[in-house]
Amino acid sequence: MSRKRKGGAGPFPRAVTPVVPLTPVAEPTVERRLAPSSRPDPADLYAALDLGTNSCRMLIAQPKGNQLHVVDSFSKSVQLGQGLEASGRLSRASMARTVGALKICQRKLAKHQVSRMRLVATEACRRATNAAECIAVVQRETGLALEIIEPEEEARLAVVSCAPLVSMKTEQLLVVDIGGGSTELVWIDLSRVPRVERPRAIMRLHQGFDHEETVFPRAKVVDWISIPLGVATLKDMYSDVADDGARFALMSWYFEEQLAAFSPYDDAADQAREGFQIIGTSGTVTTVAASHLGLRRYDRNKVDGLRMTSDQIDSVIQQYLALGPEGRRRDPRIGRDRQTLIMSGAAILQALLRAWPTDRLSVADRGLREGLLYAQMSADGVLEDGPF
Repeated sequence: MSRKRKGGAGPFPRAVTPVVPLTPVAEPTVERRLAPSSRPDPADLYAALDLGTNSCRMLIAQPKGNQLHVVDSFSKSVQLGQGLEASGRLSRASMARTVGALKICQRKLAKHQVSRMRLVATEACRRATNAAECIAVVQRETGLALEIIEPEEEARLAVVSCAPLVSMKTEQLLVVDIGGGSTELVWIDLSRVPRVERPRAIMRLHQGFDHEETVFPRAKVVDWISIPLGVATLKDMYSDVADDGARFALMSWYFEEQLAAFSPYDDAADQAREGFQIIGTSGTVTTVAASHLGLRRYDRNKVDGLRMTSDQIDSVIQQYLALGPEGRRRDPRIGRDRQTLIMSGAAILQALLRAWPTDRLSVADRGLREGLLYAQMSADGVLEDGPF
C-alpha cells in the first residue's frame, strides 16, 4: 500500500500538528513528448492514454482557452488484470486484447499527427511480475512506448483533472479515484488559499504534492493514500462467494478496513460543517449518477459536476442489490461494460461514505487522461490564464 503525509488535529481552522514534509523533489515532472525541440503551438494536438487494470482509454485534445477541446477519444475494456490476483502475472490473452486496443489508438494518433503525448500504465503493470514483457510486446506490435507511473503521480493527476469542479467555498477537499486495480484518496486543505484562487491552486498540484512555498497560493496536501484495491481486483477476491448480498457486504467491509491507514485529521469523520467537498472520479461514480438520474442513454453533460448526497447514493446501491445479478445485466442504466464491476465499485463507494457521509459529493466524468492533458498543456504554457 502506497501512502504519504499524515497529521493534523481537525479539518477546520485550529492549531494543527506540523506536517512532516516529503523528501523534496529535485525538479517538477517533465512531460514526455516526441517533438520537444520547438516552442509549442496552441493549435497542436495532445494525447493522453491510460492503460488500467480493466480499461484502455485515450483522449486527443487541443487547448481552448483554459479548457480542453476533445478531438478524438477511445475507450475499451481489455481486462488486462484478469487473473492477476491469483497468478501475479498478466496473461497472454489479456496482453493480446490490450495490444488489439492499442493498435486502434496508434492508428488514431497517426491519423491526427499527434506528436505531444503521454502514454501511461497503472496498477496492473505496477503489480505484474511480467510487466516488462507486456511493455516490450506493446512496443514491438504497435510502436507505442508505455511508461508505468507511480501511485503518487496517478493520484495527483486525478486531482488536477477535477480542478474545474472545486467550489470556491471549499476549504477541505477529498478527491477519490476508484480504478480497476487501485483506489487513490487525496485530502487537500484549501483554507489558506483565497477563494478565487482555489481551483487554480488545485491545478498547480501537477508539479507535486510538496508543501514548498511559492509566489502562488498553495493547496496543502494533508494526506494521501493509494490502496491496491479497485473494482476488478476486489471483485476477483470474492468471486467464490455465491450470495450476492453477502459478497457485497464482505467487499465493502474489507475495503473499509483498508482505510484505517488514511487519517488526515483526528476528527475527519465529523463533516457536518460548511466548507467540505468530496469529488469522486470513476466509472462507478458516473454510473451511480446516471442511475440516480434515470438515464437510459449516458449523457456526460448531465453527469459531470452533478452533486449527490450520501442518501441518494445509498438509494441507488440498494436498487442494484434488489435487482440481483440478472436484473443488473438487463438494466440499461448500468451498461454491459460496467455490470460485472458495478457492485465491487459500489462496495468501495459505500465504505467511503460510511467514513465521510456528505451532502456534497461531486461527480467527475474525468480522471487520469484529463489530468495528463492539463499537466502537459500547463507545462507548455498553452492554456490561457483562467480558473486555473
